[in-house]
Amino acid sequence: MNKPLRMAHGMGVQPVEADWPALTQVDVEAVLSHFPRLGTVGPLHWHSPRPFSAAAQVRTDQGELFVKRHHRSVRQPAWLLEEHRFVQHLEQRGAPVVTPLLDRNGDSVVALGEWTYEVLPCAQGHDLYRDALSWTPFLSLPHAHAAGVALARLHLAAEGFTAGARRTPVLIANLRFFSHHAPLSSIETALAQQPALAHYLADKHWQQALSELYLPHHRALLPLLQHQPALWTHNDWHASNLLWDESADATQVRSVLDFGLSDRTFAVFDLATAVERNCIPWLELDAGGRAAADLDAVEALLAGYHSQRPLTQADLLTLKALLPLVHVDFALAEIDYFQGIVGSRSNADIAYHNFLIGHGQWFGDSEGTRLLDHLHRIARAR
Repeated sequence: MNKPLRMAHGMGVQPVEADWPALTQVDVEAVLSHFPRLGTVGPLHWHSPRPFSAAAQVRTDQGELFVKRHHRSVRQPAWLLEEHRFVQHLEQRGAPVVTPLLDRNGDSVVALGEWTYEVLPCAQGHDLYRDALSWTPFLSLPHAHAAGVALARLHLAAEGFTAGARRTPVLIANLRFFSHHAPLSSIETALAQQPALAHYLADKHWQQALSELYLPHHRALLPLLQHQPALWTHNDWHASNLLWDESADATQVRSVLDFGLSDRTFAVFDLATAVERNCIPWLELDAGGRAAADLDAVEALLAGYHSQRPLTQADLLTLKALLPLVHVDFALAEIDYFQGIVGSRSNADIAYHNFLIGHGQWFGDSEGTRLLDHLHRIARAR
């Protein structure tokens, strides 16, 4: 008898077969045996549709838990611990995050065979975007404002975390290439250590495409970067990674989830990611639409952020120059992942043509120009 397929969010609007097998009851009980204080383990009752790992929710004597499993090619224990140390710092500074449970040995990571596991208590708040696809816009302007407030507060909490850049080589978001004076040369150098990415790009005119799409923005950005102090950041600030509290008085973010893409970048990088992830309906572009940016949501997000951590004119000009570039390093990381780890040429093609190239082309067309011009006006008015 064939096992049922676990479906996950893919690169478009249709669910796809998950890259990784679903967690089973046996898997979860084996992991939770390392946490004897949890007592009896109940049945699994929800599987996450997120694509880069497998995760499920389970009841225990000590309450609801979230068990997440990564393949070691994606997250070795030492790589996952980098993320955990950041989240622990944030919790100590009062941020609304959930830190992983410690097993009987005081470890937050459980390594079993080819898998790396983490176990987290369920976070507080309503999961209003649980089924939302990547790049689904905010449902309302109060959500945009609250997300900006929460992001600024997270950045304040992140101050003082002095760890260096992550050693994790797979699926993190940063400005590793485009913070260099010669980003295309930096990519060329990296290909020697990333054979799957090198193989995929071998028959592409990627140097010409990236030069035309991104080097003009890079020239504007580079002198501005010296004014942006390093900071560990979330790097996947999407509404589906936030849990919400909506009352008659106000909407606020109750919990912040999923620091899997976090790394040492700078605050405006995270803010640009938030605009790019939440304020541009990219799925419309994939369907042949215009993907008109929600300028009101952009303003609400920035206003919420500014109310907690004021943005200077230099910050806003950096945001404008960075926004067309903020996805590039991660798009290359996705191509490397799909080509080299899960062996999906079709998803690698989508990551290259739709994400890496398509988003850059959008910023050069009328809708992208409209957004960048709007950001320029906001900066000049500051």
